[in-house]
Parts: sequence; C-alpha cells; structure tokens
Amino acid sequence: MRSPRLAALELRRFGRGRLPRAALVALLVLPLLYGGLYLWSFWNPYGRLDRIPVALVNDDKGATAGGKKITAGDDLESRLRDSKTFDWHEVSDAEARKGVENGTYYLSLTMPSDFSERIASSSGADPETGALQVRSNDANNYIVGQISRTVFNEVRSAASSKASRSFLDKIFISFSDIHDKTTTAAKGADKLNSGLGKAEKGSKDLADGLTDAKSGSGKLVKGIKKLDTGSGDLQEGSRQVADGTQALADKVDGVYAEAGPFLKDNEKTIGDTARLVADSAKTVQDNLDVLVKHAPLAAKAAHLSATALADIYKERCESATVPDPACPQLKKAEQAAAEVAGVADDLNTLIADQNGDLATMRDNLGTLRTQATALQKSAPHLYEDVSDAVKKIDKLNAGAQKVADGAKKLHTGLGTAKTGATTLDAGIGTAKTGAQTLDGGLYKLSDGSEKLAGGLHDGAKKIPDYDKHDRDQHTGVMADPVQLASHDLHKAPNYGTGFAPYFIPLSLWVGAMVAYMLIAPLNRRALAAGSPAWRIAFAGWLPVVALGVLQVSALMAVLHWAIGLQMLHVAGTIGFLFLVTACFAAIVQWLNARFGAAGRILVLALLMLQLTSAGGTYPVQTSPGFFNTIHPYLPMSYVVSALRRLITGGGLGPVWQACAVLTAFTVGALALTALAARKRQVWTLDRLHPELTL
Repeated sequence: MRSPRLAALELRRFGRGRLPRAALVALLVLPLLYGGLYLWSFWNPYGRLDRIPVALVNDDKGATAGGKKITAGDDLESRLRDSKTFDWHEVSDAEARKGVENGTYYLSLTMPSDFSERIASSSGADPETGALQVRSNDANNYIVGQISRTVFNEVRSAASSKASRSFLDKIFISFSDIHDKTTTAAKGADKLNSGLGKAEKGSKDLADGLTDAKSGSGKLVKGIKKLDTGSGDLQEGSRQVADGTQALADKVDGVYAEAGPFLKDNEKTIGDTARLVADSAKTVQDNLDVLVKHAPLAAKAAHLSATALADIYKERCESATVPDPACPQLKKAEQAAAEVAGVADDLNTLIADQNGDLATMRDNLGTLRTQATALQKSAPHLYEDVSDAVKKIDKLNAGAQKVADGAKKLHTGLGTAKTGATTLDAGIGTAKTGAQTLDGGLYKLSDGSEKLAGGLHDGAKKIPDYDKHDRDQHTGVMADPVQLASHDLHKAPNYGTGFAPYFIPLSLWVGAMVAYMLIAPLNRRALAAGSPAWRIAFAGWLPVVALGVLQVSALMAVLHWAIGLQMLHVAGTIGFLFLVTACFAAIVQWLNARFGAAGRILVLALLMLQLTSAGGTYPVQTSPGFFNTIHPYLPMSYVVSALRRLITGGGLGPVWQACAVLTAFTVGALALTALAARKRQVWTLDRLHPELTL
C-alpha cells in the first residue's frame, strides 16, 4: 500500500467517534493557542503605558531670574501629562513613597522645591544642576523599571535642553550687546581718527608756519639789533654834537666880541670839530633810513605770526572735537607772539609819531653835515665869516638839541623792540619745537587711532550679532547639539510583530510534538505488512504534515485577520511555514521513532535548546558561549531569521539559506526515520517488554 493511502487511513481514524474528532480539533487549535495567545498578550505593551499608575510629586516653588518668573516644575508637569507616557497621579512625597512601597504606584517622579532655583542658577555666578528624583521598586515589576529609566532619561534630556536654551539665549543676547557696543566704539574711533587726521595736518601746517615765522623773527632780531646799535651810536653822537654846538654857541655868544682873536687861535680845533660833526651826522642819517625801512616790516611779520598762532590755537583747542594735547604750548606761543606784535607796534608808532621830526632831523643832519663840511673847509678863514657863523651856530645848536632828544627816544624804543624781538624769536623757536613734537605725536596718535578703529571694526565683525530667529536657532542647536538621525530600514510596527518570528515556530513545534502523541511515528500496518522502510517513514510523516498545513493556515488567519499581523511577503511566509512544519514534523517523528517514549523528552529538551539559542528575543551574541556554539546547528535559528525578513522586510538571502537548511534537516530526519523503521521491523525482547511506556 502506498504512503499517501496509509497516511489517509491514519487520519481517518480521527473520524470515528467524538473523542477522536475532538482530539483532531485540539491538534489544530493548540498551535493557534500558543502562537495567538502569546502574540496577543505581547502585541503592543508600549502603546498602553498610559495605564501604568505613576506618582508625580511637584514640590517646586519656582524662581526668578532676569526679572522673569521661572516655573520649571509646572512646565515639566504639563509636558509629562501631555505626553501621556504614564498614568500620572499628583500626590505628596510621603504618599508617593508609600505607594511605590506597597505597589499602588510602579514608580514615582519628584521635582524638589528648589528645582526652578537650581535651573535659574545656570545664568548666575554659582550654577547648580537641577535634580529629578526617581523612585522605583523592582519588586513591583522589573520591566517597568527598565522602561522608566529610558523614559526618564528622555524627560531629563528635555528639561536640560530647555534650561540650556534659556542660559544660552542670555549668552547670545550678551553677544549682541557686545557687538553693538563695539560697533559704537568703532564709530567713535572713526571720528577720533578723522579729527586726529585733521589735527595732524594742522600741526604740520603749524610747524611749517612757525618755521617761516622763526626765520622772519630771526631776521627781525638781527635788524633791530643793528638798529639798536645804530641808534645808540646816533644817541651818543647826537649828544656829542648837541654838547659841542651848545658849547660852541655859548662860546660864540660869550666871546663874540673876542671872536676874532679866538678864531685865529683855534682855527685847527674848529676844523676838527666840524669834521667830527660831519661824520656823526652822516652815521645818524644812514641809520635813520634803516630804522624807517625795517620797522613796518617787523611789525607786519610779528602780526602775521601772532594771527597764525591765534587761528591755530582756536582750531585745535577751542573748535576741535578732541582738544589738542599741545594746547598749553600753543597758548604760550600765541601770548609771546602777541607781546612781540605789541612791541613792534610800539616801535612803529614811535617812528610814525616822530616821522616829521625824523624827516626834519634827516634834513638837519644833512644840513649839519653840509655846514660842518663847509665849516671845515672855511675854518681857515672863519674870522671873516664870524658874523654869519654865529647865527648859523645858534640855529645848528637848536637843531642838534632836537636831534639828541629824538635819538634818545629812538634808542630807548629800539632797546624795548630788541628785547621784544628776542623774546618773540625765542618763543617762536619754542613753539616751532613744540609744533614739530606735536606733529610727530599727532602722527603716531593718528596712526594708532586708525589701527584702533580698524581693530574695533574687525572685532565687531567677529562678534556675532543674533536676532531672535538666529538666537532661537543657535540655542536650539547648542542646547541639544547632537540629534539622533535614526532611520529604521524595515521597522516593525509594534512589539507583537517583532516577536512573531519567535512565537510562530514555537507553536508549530508544539503542534508537531502533540501530533505525534496521538499519531504513531511509524505506521503499524505498514510495519506488520513488511513495507519498505522509506514508505513506512513517509506514511508516519505525511499525516502530521497535513495537520501542520491546517495548523499554519488557522494560525496565520487568526494572526492576520484577528490580531492584525501584517506580512510584507504573505505568500512567501505561508509557503515557508509549510516547509517549517514539514521539517519539524520530520525531526519530531525521528526522535519518537528512534527513542520511543524517551524521544518525547528529547523533543521537549530540543525545544528548550532552540528557544534559548535562536536569538528570538535578545541577540544570541548576548547569551553565554554555549548558546552561541549550538546556534548554527539548530533549525529554529534559521526559521527565526527567515521569518523576520518575510514579515518585516529586507534581503531574502537568509530565507533561501533557511529553505536549504530546513530541506536538509527534513531529508536527513526522514532518512533516519526510515533507518529506525527498518530496525523496528525486527522484533526484540526490548520491543516486547519496553522499560518505559508513555
């Protein structure tokens, strides 16, 4: 009889009576109960965290920073309630402590009374960290404690980010203030540089003007010194002339009666005196021309220098935005120039006032010179001209007296002018030196102010100036500088979908295990008839495979339509699970056929090994070395990996690898079952009297 017919006869046994039919239904439903109930219970636990009661203690009293009220505790509480992470219950600290202890609350989160104050301190001189206090009790539930650590780390990060944003916002505002102040300082430096540039140009002009003034004042001093010397000579000579003419007049008048004899006795003396008078008159007349010529020029030069110094002082010291550092020296130079100009004016006035007398004096001196010369020439025969000479001598005496008085006044005035001119020359020299020093200093100051202005402008460019939008953007980045750009290539929509590749093969293994509790692994009729071993193996394997196909169909229908499992490759998943149930059936069949009652224990042990080494929950690399060693040699390891790709997505390489491995396991197990069937066709005492029956 062929294997399919033997398999059909084996299944037909379950149609005889209610109990066999109930057993058949149980075989179909048992994998569904395993897989369906497990996945249903674990389907989306993270989506129901809002049902977990958690105590919330908000003792925060708030704080004030920068004139603003900070309520970090209330703000955080509002965000927690809006997030609906847990079922928050606002209680006192004592109630929270008691509730976590007795299991009323799984966790508690406490915001201390100084929470806002500590956060506000970040912008002060003594910053402190704000501490959130979490209280958990693993005796209530260990997993909730693990979940809470992740959630509260996110809460702490969010609170820290908000506090950092406030602190950094103040920093960026300070940057803007510094930028504005630096820009203002740079503009002031520009104005200073401009003013110093003008001052430097003016100081150069001043130095050049004072150089010219110094040259003119030097010439003036030399000219006045010559005039003073000449006027001294003139005063002395004119006095001598006046004294001589007076003596002459006295003698002429006194001894007129005796003139003849006197003239005869003094002809040589009269000639010498006349020659002296002629020479002195010539000297005085020549020096009068020099005095009249240079006095107006000296007064004009002195006034020009005084005016230039006054203008420069007004521009640099009275009208300038930034007073000139050399103002005191400029003031002294201006006063000295004014004094010299006054002396020059006095001299010029003196000469102008005496201009008529000087002209008369010049004429008289010319006349005196002429007459003295004539007297000298006529001295040998004065006796004859004595009568006329007396009259002329009287007239000459009167003129000589006037010349002597004028020469005295002139000499006195020129002495004062010489002193003033010397003072002027010295003052202009000092002013020139000061102006040159000022020019050098202003040049350095102008260069320095230009560098200062440039540096301030460069500094202002380097100091950031943020508006509100930029501040928000920058504080957002700096408060939370590292963002996790997470991209899940093939994301499982929920917890149940992620665990389906683990629970589905578990349920199919259990289905095959229970099936061989009701169906013999080796068909007794075929064994009794002496059928070929391979046919016997197939006859015991096919019924369970047929039941496995029904189990897969029922399980996947409920998981998809009732629970909501979504599969990326639906047909591929179903087809692959048919191969899985065939492989599991072959392995369980061989263990039962080869080891008998002990095989059922081995099936259960093999299930435990596969569950612990398949990597269905945590990666197998996190398990001890033993489980890493057996992982590649057990079929469920490949089933879990392939189902993840078929349900969630990804490359299908592991699927084809799993198909090859499962096919090899299936063929190998059937071959071993056929070998066991061959041995079972030989009866032994152990078979007649087994040591253990189940």
